[in-house]
Amino acid sequence: MSEIPANKKKILKEIIAQLHAGVPPEEVKEKFKQFLGSVSSEEIAKIEDALVKEGLPREEIQRLCDVHLAVFREQLEKQKLEVPTGHPVNILMEEHKIMLELAQKLTAIANKVRRIGDASYVGDEIHTLEHVARDFADSERHYLREENVLFPALEKHGITEPPAIMWMEHNQIREKKKQLSSLVGKYGTVDFQDFKRQLGETAEALGSLLPSHFFKENNILFPTALKAVTDEEWTDIRREFDEVGYCCFTPPHLTAAPKPEGVKKEAAPPEGLLQFETGSLSRDEVEAIFNALPVDISFVDADDAVKYFNKAEKRIFVRTKAVIGRKVQMCHPQKSVHIVNKIVEAFKKGEKDVAEFWITMNNRLIHIRYFAVRDRNGRYLGTMEVTQDLTDLKKIEGQKRLLDWEA
Repeated sequence: MSEIPANKKKILKEIIAQLHAGVPPEEVKEKFKQFLGSVSSEEIAKIEDALVKEGLPREEIQRLCDVHLAVFREQLEKQKLEVPTGHPVNILMEEHKIMLELAQKLTAIANKVRRIGDASYVGDEIHTLEHVARDFADSERHYLREENVLFPALEKHGITEPPAIMWMEHNQIREKKKQLSSLVGKYGTVDFQDFKRQLGETAEALGSLLPSHFFKENNILFPTALKAVTDEEWTDIRREFDEVGYCCFTPPHLTAAPKPEGVKKEAAPPEGLLQFETGSLSRDEVEAIFNALPVDISFVDADDAVKYFNKAEKRIFVRTKAVIGRKVQMCHPQKSVHIVNKIVEAFKKGEKDVAEFWITMNNRLIHIRYFAVRDRNGRYLGTMEVTQDLTDLKKIEGQKRLLDWEA
């Protein structure tokens, strides 16, 4: 992002500091009009970045976002985004409209159910509620596209805090969506009065969270993205949007529209790196990654010769370098060779892609899988064997989240 004038940056930071100190928004708003006259979404994003780097907790920025918008809303609403149909930003904004309609529908249902005294009279409302809950659950792809495609693109341009704050809000929205799905799933097994109360609370929460969140994205995040991201990058973003997939309610004409135009330039990988479709790695990194996997891997090429095996820390089956170049048929007991041949032939003909087995060895449950390896055109390249000890994995129960980790 381009640098903003030092005086404007100083005053913007002072305004946000005053809001943080509890100065009424209307007072700050008047000062904002007097000294600045206008502020762009790019400037707000840059100031948020600066404040976090200077030590203000990200949670504080999020808490103050709504207050910031109360001050900046009038100016931001003057911005009109011009994006063609099918552009990633266009798709996201149209999905915003639909989700706001869902939130309004949810509120209407909650209000109607609240007025009903007997659960036996809410059949139609529950059916509608089930559809709304399913649509909200399916909206997850919207957030995944932003978090896994748009946000990384912004971060490459030094825009880090607005995406981070939006991701925090995504998680708040997710919690409310889960509550809605759980509540609808429990209908009929919980007290009706309690159901009505929880439904009203969830509808109110989503009815508050979504408009505020979408306003920030539409008026701060997206305009900033349109200024920073190149046409070539938008082409890649749209392609990756297509890979992640769309919501059940995403209008088909948006996703069928032509992708943004951009000339794709294939850059040569730095010397010593192997270039893949999804990134680049050094030879040492590739080898270390394969050896760090908690599974045994062996690869047999298209001519049935063993070509590679990893050196996992605790291999289940012994492998030595002497096996390289050996026919896979020679690596199995004679009594099972005919099955090995059937599997390989089925893979070569394209009739099968996976074969799996499990055995008990030394009181451990061992899972053995064979996968047909093909190139992007479907040409058979060989077979990969993956062997894993499932004994301890089968004992896992409940949940252990990332936040539960202890050093």
